[in-house]
Amino acid sequence: MPTPPSDPGVPPPPPGPGVAPPFAAPPTEGSRKRLWLGLGVGALALLICCGGGGAAAVGLVVSNVQAIEEQGQAVTDDYYRALVAKEYGKAYDTLCEDARRRESRGEFTRRVAEEPAVASYRVGDVDPQTLTVPVDVTFSGGGQDTQQVTLAADQQSGGMEVCGVS
Repeated sequence: MPTPPSDPGVPPPPPGPGVAPPFAAPPTEGSRKRLWLGLGVGALALLICCGGGGAAAVGLVVSNVQAIEEQGQAVTDDYYRALVAKEYGKAYDTLCEDARRRESRGEFTRRVAEEPAVASYRVGDVDPQTLTVPVDVTFSGGGQDTQQVTLAADQQSGGMEVCGVS
């Protein structure tokens, strides 16, 4: 093969096979193991975060229901304890705003004093769906009744209040 004319400004052509390139070639991954490992770790982290959020939401709902039940039983117990002790003002204080609008403190005291006196009671479980509590009441004359107490949430304090007894 003839040699090309040499020009002092033009570099000679590179030599044939086996020559090292002037730059390094990018690395090639033989398998996608590292890619799948990274994706797996990312998916696991996402699952832990979402699963933790879901568990927290379930825990919040459960604790809220338990709080409603505890507060409902406590306010119902306070109401009937005041009736047994004939402390009608304290019983009136457990009533919700709507019940207080329907009946003044004096009217409530007169009405409850004229009814058969409560000798003992047993507060049942709060129904969180309807916010009602069954109460087994024994009167001083010996009679018994199951009364249904309706509860409501106090908008100012966040606690429960008695809103009616039937």
